[in-house]
Amino acid sequence: MIYKVYYQETLSEVPVRERTHSLYVQAETEEEVRKGLKDREYNIEFVTPLSDAALAYEKETNEDFKVETLD
Repeated sequence: MIYKVYYQETLSEVPVRERTHSLYVQAETEEEVRKGLKDREYNIEFVTPLSDAALAYEKETNEDFKVETLD
């Protein structure tokens, strides 16, 4: 499943909408996503699974669309 992750770049940064970033991760569960990104020290705000329609929309509207896989 593909998840969209909304995050701030540092743990100490207060969440501000204008500085929120997102990335796409392939994983089995939300827990796997959070554990896999733990070493990056992101302040993860929200993790949401993408339906097929939402995934197609993201691919269409985001020219930098890239799915990461976690090790």
